Amino acid sequence: MESATAPRESAIQHILRHYGVVIVWIVLIVFFSVVEPGTFFTASNFSAMFSTQSSLLILALSLVVTLSVGEMDLSVASVLGLTATVTAVLNSQAGWPLPIAVLAGLACGPIIGLINAFFAVVLEINALIVTLGTGTLVLGISEFVSNSSAIGGVDPQLTTVILFRFLGMPMSFWIAVVFVAAVWYIQQFTTLGRSMLFTGQNHTVARLAGIRVTAVRIGAYVFGSLIAAVAGEIVLGTSGGIEASSTQTLLLPAFAAAFLGAAVIQPGRFNAWGAAVAVFFLITGITGLQLLGLAAWIQDAFYGAALVGAVTASRLMARSQRER
Repeated sequence: MESATAPRESAIQHILRHYGVVIVWIVLIVFFSVVEPGTFFTASNFSAMFSTQSSLLILALSLVVTLSVGEMDLSVASVLGLTATVTAVLNSQAGWPLPIAVLAGLACGPIIGLINAFFAVVLEINALIVTLGTGTLVLGISEFVSNSSAIGGVDPQLTTVILFRFLGMPMSFWIAVVFVAAVWYIQQFTTLGRSMLFTGQNHTVARLAGIRVTAVRIGAYVFGSLIAAVAGEIVLGTSGGIEASSTQTLLLPAFAAAFLGAAVIQPGRFNAWGAAVAVFFLITGITGLQLLGLAAWIQDAFYGAALVGAVTASRLMARSQRER
């Protein structure tokens, strides 16, 4: 009855609600291109903006997975750092072959995801406290494993693969695109994706509908941590080395992208393509402002403001959808 009396959304309102961030992104590109045509509007600048955000985009996707089921994971940046650290130490210092070292590093993700899930889902301890604690613990382990120093000397074959260019973009970019498409497909076209959506909306109702809520929540933690581990290998392959504590700076931007992404494409839902748009929207704004002469502090300020604004917008959209 309520939907019959609710005013219909106009085409313009629909476009603004679903693609408002995309429109603002295009406006930003046009503005900075006009103001700084010699530095911003260049092929090298656009290539740099798109190719350097792969690890951040993949990390944001790991958050999209857990946030979609109503969970929170503050440990993903630490998972990223531990994965890269373990891979680097095993390969460069212990002499393990690169493929085995990479697999060992990737295994850190699901293990930490299971630990998070045990405390947050099975024992029902607040996820913020759990993942903040495990994230700090994992960071400490990374510092111990690396002896609190940067680790280099990784087999250059990893860098060769990650930075190999296809159609003008490094392989890391295409790996990120594949993950975006995979998460989008799961969310949109699979029973698992629908179960994740219903679980995120209301655990109790989802359970009454026959969804295995506990399994879905545990799976989200494990899969999300695995995706974060992949981001760690991307970071290691891009730089050829790792300093564990430096990866913590990716946590805030990843959350900003995940929440801002929930305000685009599929408003009110954490979604893969929305996160991708958000990542590139944010780096466009930061790059343009820095080229205008603003100092490096603008990056933290921009990400912080984007996170607050995105969380506010997603809450308002969710409230609006409930009232429709």
